[in-house]
Amino acid sequence: MKIEHIAMYVADLEGARDFFVKYLDGKSNDGYHNPKTDFRSYFISFDDGARLEIMNKPDMYEIDKPINCTGYIHIAFSVGGKEKVDAMTEQLKLDGYDIVSGPRTTGDGYYESCIVGIEGNQIEITI
Repeated sequence: MKIEHIAMYVADLEGARDFFVKYLDGKSNDGYHNPKTDFRSYFISFDDGARLEIMNKPDMYEIDKPINCTGYIHIAFSVGGKEKVDAMTEQLKLDGYDIVSGPRTTGDGYYESCIVGIEGNQIEITI
């Protein structure tokens, strides 16, 4: 068994797509639009076969996303090396994203950094 894809609703669909394409080398499909419901989505595919569906529809509402709460907390992306983690973290910092932690080696041996990416969602960047 494998996870087929992960999905998330976003307020800024184009901005979210651009984030995953620009920083994490995602490949976007052309998108989907249901004119009856005004639901819109993109599938972002990654080199290892993982896929992320980002979606938007009318009448969504925002909630606070504290870092330490129950539920889904972050999406982790392996970028292939310590230097790449460092470089990507620095670039995201320069581009105005909040760095939550790292880059650092965690107690369980991961080298990672965590940022608050699009719309308050946490992104982990690891080897």
